[in-house]
Amino acid sequence: MEDKDLLTLFREEGRENYAFNLIVEKYSERLYWHIRKLTASHEDTNDILQNTFIKAWNALPQFREESRLYTWLYRIATNESLTFIKRAKLKAMLSLSDYSRQIENQLEADCYFDGDKTQTLLRRAIMKLPEKQRAVFNLRYYEEMKYEDISEILDTSVGALKASYHHAFQKVQEYLKESV
Repeated sequence: MEDKDLLTLFREEGRENYAFNLIVEKYSERLYWHIRKLTASHEDTNDILQNTFIKAWNALPQFREESRLYTWLYRIATNESLTFIKRAKLKAMLSLSDYSRQIENQLEADCYFDGDKTQTLLRRAIMKLPEKQRAVFNLRYYEEMKYEDISEILDTSVGALKASYHHAFQKVQEYLKESV
């Protein structure tokens, strides 16, 4: 079902739950993997995904379709992920632990990841990026999104995104060179 059809169905009285379930079904997996690449933890990803859909459910009646549904959902998911990461960093700082080390430990202990050494190094390199660069890199590299769509999701200019992606790509390349 197309997004327009889902939104039309959502606006029909008595069909909200059905339409929203279709939206969740359509976007759950894509959003899960987007969030997962930002947070590295299966449990945290599930919590953030749930929060994303709760926020979407609450805001969908006011959704004016000024952006596409999928970019709107990605924006919510990205914002929820970045907020989670900021809180986790603050919590780690207050407990005097190292958030970066916690992320590396999660990557090493991730029973859901079965990649080879190269894929593991790539994931480590990406997780070392600042949050916004990580989001840009993941959306462009893995999701293969157009800069215009990423611009809607992250609410920034295409030029700034291209620069951010370029810097992120260089950092990832440098990390991989040093690690090999």
